[in-house]
Amino acid sequence: MRIASVTFLGVNVTPKTNWCFLLLRTESGLTGTGECTLSDHEALLAAEAERIAGALIGEDALARNRIARLIPHAPGGLVSHAVVSALEQALWDLAGQEAGRPIHAMLGGALRPCVPLYANINRGAAPRTPEGFAAAARRAVASGFRAVKLAPFEPMVWEDAAEPRQRAAYAEGLARIAAVREAVGAAVDVMVDAHWRFSPGGAAALIRDVAPFDLFWLECPVSEANHWEIRRLRGMANDRGIRLAGAETLAGLAAYRPIIEAGCYDVLMPDIKYAGGHAQITRIAALAQTAGIEIAPHNPTGPVCHAHSVQLCATLPNLLPLEVQFGETERFFSMTQGHDQRFTSGTAPLPVLPGLGLRLDERAARETPWQPMPSPWLDPRLG
Repeated sequence: MRIASVTFLGVNVTPKTNWCFLLLRTESGLTGTGECTLSDHEALLAAEAERIAGALIGEDALARNRIARLIPHAPGGLVSHAVVSALEQALWDLAGQEAGRPIHAMLGGALRPCVPLYANINRGAAPRTPEGFAAAARRAVASGFRAVKLAPFEPMVWEDAAEPRQRAAYAEGLARIAAVREAVGAAVDVMVDAHWRFSPGGAAALIRDVAPFDLFWLECPVSEANHWEIRRLRGMANDRGIRLAGAETLAGLAAYRPIIEAGCYDVLMPDIKYAGGHAQITRIAALAQTAGIEIAPHNPTGPVCHAHSVQLCATLPNLLPLEVQFGETERFFSMTQGHDQRFTSGTAPLPVLPGLGLRLDERAARETPWQPMPSPWLDPRLG
């Protein structure tokens, strides 16, 4: 089964969101699909896909271990890691189609018939007031979700802490959390994503201030490289009954090993778009399990990342609910054909079709090519 072409496809889906995909076509007519969405880096992703395409044409699509190796010190950094991760995903899709088996079966078999989900309500909250977040949370619960997550502290960046508006942004963030907790009640888990917005001292105050809201976890409070401070903050959070979660943009087992050994997080969040794909996350999860650490993959982007994440999560023993972006755009469901990805009572049923179990509607996707984002979701200083 030889690779005939490699195609990058970037798609605009909202004024603030592009999704990016990698399509591998074989000489026999099969198409394997992966996702490499990386906000504000679409042009670089396209260039990296074009760069590696020449070396892939004519290669055996089943030689995954050789042609989709993640190199931690790759000069292209996260852009390179994202494209390689999408390549690995697409090769698994092709292997499953060739074998007539879903990816989860190729990975050794599912441990569960469906994958539990939690609703990331951040992009579906409008207006972005406490009431708007509360309404989004209620919609998620009405759809069957038993856990919701919000990123409430925009436009905070700790480097600007001296500015008066930062204090107001912090107070607004706490009000958004309070409104969501009140809206969903005690039976629904609430997670908060801090998007690396805090200094270590600010994060310590944050943990104190969110303790009354009974959070399931606090995510990414400080820079990922600050292991000693993350471990200290984990202890503070745990003393208040809160898990600490993070590590969503790291790539490869080598990057996760020191995080695990240092005891930084209760929950690791490897993203199949960045971490190297199915095989790398399987290894990361296995090492995490030896340390009693849970896995909740980062998955707030497009339908192909979600489909691959569901296939993988079905096989992980130390799994917490998988993230989904709730309420951002209906194109999440309409852009693919095959397995129906609509959520069922806060879960994702497993596909039974071969490979990924779905394919992109390329014609519809190409009608809205990716667009530069003048106002992205995150301040560029945050990653």
